[in-house]
Amino acid sequence: MDRTQSKTLAALWMAGWLSLMLIITIAGREAAREINVFQLMEMRSVLGFLMLYPLIRASGGFGMMKTTRLPQHVARNLIHYGAQLGWFFALTLIPIGQVVAIEFTMPIWTAILAATFLGERMTVWKIAAIVLGIVGVVVIVRPATSEVDPGQLIALAAAVGFGVSVAMVKSLTRTEQTLSIMFWMLVIQSAAGLLPALYVWTWPPTYLWGWIVVIAFCGTFSHYCMARAMLHADATVVIPMDFLRVPLSAAAGWLIYSERLDLLTVLGAALILTGNLLNLKPNPSTKASAPS
Repeated sequence: MDRTQSKTLAALWMAGWLSLMLIITIAGREAAREINVFQLMEMRSVLGFLMLYPLIRASGGFGMMKTTRLPQHVARNLIHYGAQLGWFFALTLIPIGQVVAIEFTMPIWTAILAATFLGERMTVWKIAAIVLGIVGVVVIVRPATSEVDPGQLIALAAAVGFGVSVAMVKSLTRTEQTLSIMFWMLVIQSAAGLLPALYVWTWPPTYLWGWIVVIAFCGTFSHYCMARAMLHADATVVIPMDFLRVPLSAAAGWLIYSERLDLLTVLGAALILTGNLLNLKPNPSTKASAPS
């Protein structure tokens, strides 16, 4: 696999990530309005598995997907499944820009969990990032007023769930290949959602299948774009590009659904993104110990 260091190639792969994430946000809202979220998640997992199969076959087949950490895969994917359910549901309740802004608190929860359970060091910058992120959420949600929307709380719970999931993935990547992690994600989430999906199942109208296929494709291969971007540049270069998702999502919500974001939501999003930028600052001790 080409690992040439190139900011241009990284930017191109991140453009793919941003495009797919914007598309899945719109497709998710449209589909969740027509069918139950449990059914949507099940169809996304099954179709995603079919789309991933050619890569599995090319890598040597199912025999290469064996794992000795099945309990960790199960725990991670049940949490991730619940977070995805909340994310899709929140898309139908609050403006898209708010969902994505709150979603960007995920690195904050990941940093807390990684420090607590994986032994990662909490630097001054990470602590500042956590404080800014929490303040940003408070500004958006405004718990001291009567304006708190259940959709905001669901989006926040989803972000926490994603943070737990990412921390668990960081642990899994110490022994597991990326393709294996994706394989078990689709298998476990398909199994977890089968009975709820069958209970609420209604056959989707023909036009809705297009949105469902789009969700499955974007949900599966957006992560591939991100992984490829990481091959060509450091995380400190790649991750800030993802921050474009907040204004782009807000713009999409305005153009397609006539949604408007108030000043406090914009301020809260800015605080959260600033916190994420601080979280990317390198550990001083790591820099000092690096070979010259």
